[in-house]
Amino acid sequence: MRSKLAILIQGAALGVPLLLAACGPSPETSGGPPAAAGWREFEGSWNGAGSRRVLSLGGNRHAALLNLTGTLLLVGPGRPSAGFRCDAIALNDTVTGLVGRAVWTDERGDQVFSELSGQGVAAGQKVTGMFIGGTGRYVGAAGTYEFTWQYVLEAEDGTVQGRAVGLKGRFLLGQTGEAPRGAVKP
Repeated sequence: MRSKLAILIQGAALGVPLLLAACGPSPETSGGPPAAAGWREFEGSWNGAGSRRVLSLGGNRHAALLNLTGTLLLVGPGRPSAGFRCDAIALNDTVTGLVGRAVWTDERGDQVFSELSGQGVAAGQKVTGMFIGGTGRYVGAAGTYEFTWQYVLEAEDGTVQGRAVGLKGRFLLGQTGEAPRGAVKP
């Protein structure tokens, strides 16, 4: 028999596409960021759901593979878009921390790519992202962002759901091609 938490997580995961469709682009962001803009700042939150597979490494140490998909909503005049679908994969080791990758996809299908690192995946843990490029209007995107996990819930079947708050960052669009790795840092 499925637990109440598993049913809640599955329901939340199924509701994410509906929420994305309902949010849609706002009139002020439908054109995306200006082509000649400098550094742009944004804030927001992210809700994600997916799966987690844990490998015991003896004692209290373990490693977990995470695969999360969810809704990333941004506010502020510098935001690149009002909302994104965010897909992330990560390896979290209780000793060495978290390392992962994320892809933000906007309403037009344009994407922003980033690398993730942080303390881990538990309430209160901080994660930092570094933009490493993108497609469409985000080609050459560079910059950083950070967030803190407000909560992370795991069901018996390995499904996981989390909410990240305090998401804030800044980005810069490149003129042509992908931004050189590590060349632009805020």
